Amino acid sequence: MTATYDCIATTTLGSAAASVEFTSISGSYTDLVLVAVPIGTSNEDVRCQVNSDTGSNYSTTILSMNASGGAVSVRRTSQTAATVGFYQSGLNTSDGAPMIIQFQNYSNTTTYKTWLSRSGQGDRNSLDACVSLYRSTSAITSVKIIYNNSANFASGSTFSLYGIKAE
Repeated sequence: MTATYDCIATTTLGSAAASVEFTSISGSYTDLVLVAVPIGTSNEDVRCQVNSDTGSNYSTTILSMNASGGAVSVRRTSQTAATVGFYQSGLNTSDGAPMIIQFQNYSNTTTYKTWLSRSGQGDRNSLDACVSLYRSTSAITSVKIIYNNSANFASGSTFSLYGIKAE
């Protein structure tokens, strides 16, 4: 079976924004992948909300490591958004920090939703991996990426959402 990626939407910020949202996501794919290069202006985490749900329905386990051998594991439960990037030292303000979020079985209506995210900061020699749980059986129809604590993504940040079809 071959999987194909369809670009659902792409956004490049023309000015600073605290969040980016993809809405009206079709349930016709098996999985979703969000590829982003957010450029930050502050030392904050990047978080994800789905279906405009701001309740305490998100949990995340974060593994963060750097080139000097330092490693951190953090567990966040009953949050109002799931952490998808653990930027302890802020995002590189000129190059951005690549991020990939994979939403598994997002349109299923019988199980809680999970997603995996990976991000890295070349200027900080760090790599982060997060696994998130959204405690709802609702199909995901919208995804909002938020720069935490009212910080802003800078102009030039890019976000692309892909749907995966199994053929």
